[in-house]
Amino acid sequence: MEQAGRYQDLGNYIERRLGEGVEPGATPLAYLCLAYGKLKRYSKLLDCLARLERRIDAGDWQIQPMNNLRYNAPGDARPLLGAMRAEALVEFGDYRKAITTGEGAYSAIPKSSFSYSPPFPPVKLKLMVLPVLVIAATQAGEKEQAKRFMVQLENVEMPFGGSGMWETLKSNGLGRAYMALGMYGKAIDELAAFRRSTLTGGLADLLRGWSANGDSFVTIYELPRRLMLGKAYLETGKLGEAKATLDEVLASPRARDVGDLYWLTLFERGRIAEAEKDPQAAAKLYETALHVIEEQRATINTETSKIGFVGDKQAVYGRMIELLLEQGRAVDAFDYVERSKSRALVDMLASKKDFAAHAVDPGKAKFILDQLDLASEASRAQDGSSSAGETNSARNLTAARQEIKSVAPELSSLVTVSSVSSEELRGLIGEHEALVEYYYRGRDLYAFVLDRRQLRAVKLEGEGLEDQVRAFRHGLEASTGDAWRKHAVALYDRLWKPLEAALGTPQSVIVVSHGVLHYLPFAALTRADGGFLIDRHRLRFLPSASVLKFLKPKQSNRLLQMLVLGNPDLGDPSLDLQFAESEARVIAGMFLGSRLLVRKDASETNLKTAGTAFNRIHFATHGKFQADDPLASGLYLAKDGSNDGTLTVGELYSMGLDTDLVTLSACETGLGKVANGDDVVGLTRGFLYAGSRSIVASLWSVDDNATAELMKRFYANLAGMNKEEALRQAVIGARQSFAHPYFWAAFQLTGNGD
Repeated sequence: MEQAGRYQDLGNYIERRLGEGVEPGATPLAYLCLAYGKLKRYSKLLDCLARLERRIDAGDWQIQPMNNLRYNAPGDARPLLGAMRAEALVEFGDYRKAITTGEGAYSAIPKSSFSYSPPFPPVKLKLMVLPVLVIAATQAGEKEQAKRFMVQLENVEMPFGGSGMWETLKSNGLGRAYMALGMYGKAIDELAAFRRSTLTGGLADLLRGWSANGDSFVTIYELPRRLMLGKAYLETGKLGEAKATLDEVLASPRARDVGDLYWLTLFERGRIAEAEKDPQAAAKLYETALHVIEEQRATINTETSKIGFVGDKQAVYGRMIELLLEQGRAVDAFDYVERSKSRALVDMLASKKDFAAHAVDPGKAKFILDQLDLASEASRAQDGSSSAGETNSARNLTAARQEIKSVAPELSSLVTVSSVSSEELRGLIGEHEALVEYYYRGRDLYAFVLDRRQLRAVKLEGEGLEDQVRAFRHGLEASTGDAWRKHAVALYDRLWKPLEAALGTPQSVIVVSHGVLHYLPFAALTRADGGFLIDRHRLRFLPSASVLKFLKPKQSNRLLQMLVLGNPDLGDPSLDLQFAESEARVIAGMFLGSRLLVRKDASETNLKTAGTAFNRIHFATHGKFQADDPLASGLYLAKDGSNDGTLTVGELYSMGLDTDLVTLSACETGLGKVANGDDVVGLTRGFLYAGSRSIVASLWSVDDNATAELMKRFYANLAGMNKEEALRQAVIGARQSFAHPYFWAAFQLTGNGD
């Protein structure tokens, strides 16, 4: 069964034998784990691998011949365990750990090279591990390392016996490796040669038979190979061959069973339709692909190890948005922009399980989330189940999504892709207010301007945007001179001037940034006459326009109480913030009933214990931002025996606050930093979800003295102004003492402006 790719039958057989009392040793567990991995049943796979590892650690590492398998020597489960785990790590996106695990598995492969014995001979183990190592190294950005693994794969020697079987495995592995490295011509040579081989012809009847009987060979081997070949044809300009090959995949009744493979095929087919000047057909293909993408919560890339590359979900949104705007459908394009940002947030939070559930019974919320994850995994499983079973899986997933949306709408927005219509958003925008939302991919840059009357889309110049934002931030870093000014004017002309006609003269503007623009200090954008954007408009920011629906109203009847945490003891004198401590003491003295926590008292534990009792919280401490792991971004506080001292983004989504304002006065991303913005979005969205109505945060670590003065002005202004105007006037006032925008432009208000 394993040799024939009949993994559903194999898994059923082992489960039945274990149920009959067969000892769960290395032999049955190895085959069971292999079946679960091929069928993408991840929760069962991870448990199975852990059980197998425990058996190996106890000395049970031999895979014995099974009753119905004709091997004459035991095999070694140790490299097989590493190979299976490395493949799973690739699909979970943990590429560096996959490399380490795969290298360990490769080094454990026995040196002997006999062919039919044992069940997993060295040649087979090498052909399992090396393609995964190529893919992992490529995705980790280690191209030279990937090429070294590929050379090892190319040099795997074929044993004399069973050479046809091993040649097939090697050809498939090389095809995946070439796809990972973008060597499409060589991939075509391997994959097309396999398709023409006599073995393929011999398998045709078996494929039809197994497919009809619900087995999984087609979904595990044949369809991924055809997708790889179709994409390789497309990337080398062979549109006719690409179209025919991808249409074969779409025509297969099994294609829809494999969500990641299906949407990738639809996307590549849509690219062909665009090349054929058929935008309507392309849009339809992209729409179907996005429907599949949005059905899943998890970011598991189930097909990565099969096809050698990771599909870019955001590229599908980008092409769809571009086509809709070309057709003048700005409202539909705006909806997809919001959905793309929702998808990015859901992906970022996909590994998180312990969300706080505000105004919802925690037990019920956890149960619904568990049901959503179970239904999502069932819909991904490639078990060749009957069409009725597949329909039930889809129905269960839809029901779970609908239930969480009904019971906990804001939580639903974190775990399922959603958006709020532009019509509903118009009703949430103030009378003298407008919303500007940016969207860009590569050279395509758009701004959507929404007010209470209409939505307009404006095409902007996107070429070199990241370089220009980076140059502007570097210019600010000097904190003296005018090196920043030319970039501030150029960015104003690029990003804001083309919107002035659509904007009119609103007093307030809500800015929804995208990507690199999350690091842009909009307040310092400069008109040609020298005036700053902050002089003309009150500004506030949102992670996405749809967040407007979930912003909590201000509680005007609640006594103002301030919790101030400043200059926590981080165990390193070089990290002390003396001005921040002075700032904290001054600000705490501005409000009756304030509580001041400094040095060791400014701890994560004290925040979590006392934070819910205060409606304003002020942090004067260091922050860290990690674009490669946004959930690990956060604030540094003092540690103790209960907490490690880092309040991470991930923890924020599990907290419950009831605060009107959170201020992060020493938080920073670093002026030289420009990434995808997920770290900034995660932090501000995390505080909003935790229960803060507004957040004031800095985009870089500002001079302590300037920060202290600006913060004092801001809090004093709050006595007679809303937050938007209070921050605007604090910034304008701070310019009197600190003219250079380095000192005042970093601070932005996110959330509610009242």
